[in-house]
Amino acid sequence: MNPFDVAVFHAINNLSGHISWADAILSFVAQYALEIYGLFFIAFWFFLPRSKIETRHSLVLAVFSGVLALLINVIISHIWARPRPFVTLPQGTYHQLIPHPADASFPSDHGSGGTAIASATWGKSKWVSRIFTIFTAIMLFSRIYTGVHWPTDILASIIVGLFSSWVIRKYSRFFYPVTKTIVRILHLQPRHNREDHVGSFKRL
Repeated sequence: MNPFDVAVFHAINNLSGHISWADAILSFVAQYALEIYGLFFIAFWFFLPRSKIETRHSLVLAVFSGVLALLINVIISHIWARPRPFVTLPQGTYHQLIPHPADASFPSDHGSGGTAIASATWGKSKWVSRIFTIFTAIMLFSRIYTGVHWPTDILASIIVGLFSSWVIRKYSRFFYPVTKTIVRILHLQPRHNREDHVGSFKRL
């Protein structure tokens, strides 16, 4: 523990336990973030206009960015297995709103994966990136609010997520075959004439 973590953790975590609807919403977000991200991905893939090939490609990059972020977290957690707040702090001094195993806390897997996903979509579609970014911000807050992460777990996870998406976006061109394959399998090719259709996929 350090004074910053303890002070900020208590400032945020002590907000919980007072407003039942806020506890319910943030607990749901903290516990089921992965499933919510999955629903977002499905909705975007099928409801975006067929012409939004680059936006769909950003979703592919988001998945790979999230995977890379989690792999980095595995390495870090094996170097430093930091205990979670509910393991370290005395009973009765915190609110733990969701169940969680007492595994390594630093950095947050949810935070790294969520930040990587959101930042991988920046600059492609304002609505896709805004939805992912706003949801990720709420989720990051919820992980402290519900008592399962220290503030620096979250700050470190943001750095890991941003770095991961930067790496994947840097090599974006290598992932175009994945996007092309998924688009074809799901029959989401743009409705152009044959020449335009072939040309669009050559650009992929």
